[in-house]
Amino acid sequence: MSNTVYLLRHGQTEWSETGKHTGRTDIPLTGEGEARARRAGEVLAGLRGERGAVVITSPRQRAVRTAALAGLAVDETTEELAEWDYGDYEGLTTPEIREAVPGWTVWTHPCPNGESAEQVTERAARLLDRVRRLDRDVVLVGHGHFSRVLVAAWIGQPSTFGVHFGLDAAGIVVLGDERGVPQIKRMNIPSPVRNP
Repeated sequence: MSNTVYLLRHGQTEWSETGKHTGRTDIPLTGEGEARARRAGEVLAGLRGERGAVVITSPRQRAVRTAALAGLAVDETTEELAEWDYGDYEGLTTPEIREAVPGWTVWTHPCPNGESAEQVTERAARLLDRVRRLDRDVVLVGHGHFSRVLVAAWIGQPSTFGVHFGLDAAGIVVLGDERGVPQIKRMNIPSPVRNP
């Protein structure tokens, strides 16, 4: 395998800014989220150069809009790239969930009526298996927790290993390999901040 995979997390939303778990809920980017998405597109273009890529996005508007603002022509939209389904915890912050379940994290505890860590791992593995078979670079535009699971799966770790990776809104990850060994080439590349 010689392709490079670029992960782009969607730009900031009102819920991502306040720490609310946002899986199925389809909310728009904030103005700052749109600005970060545009800047992330510039960074991504600099990283990719003239190399073509297959662009795949989550169907949630925050991801689709991020791709558009980043100047990406989307080839495919798929639920495989959707965020972790938080079930009953959708729209709640971690401190709110911990009022009922002390010590709760998405990495260590279940999400009632949502996806388990095992289900998310299986979904990530299916997507990466497909991506690895492509003979071109790939840009995946998605979400925070699921992208962190993808990074863990890329290097052969379980989904819970994703806790070790940070990924800001409109952050970029570059995945590749070194002599056939999967590698995280770059992690959480921020878009440059511009002063008004």
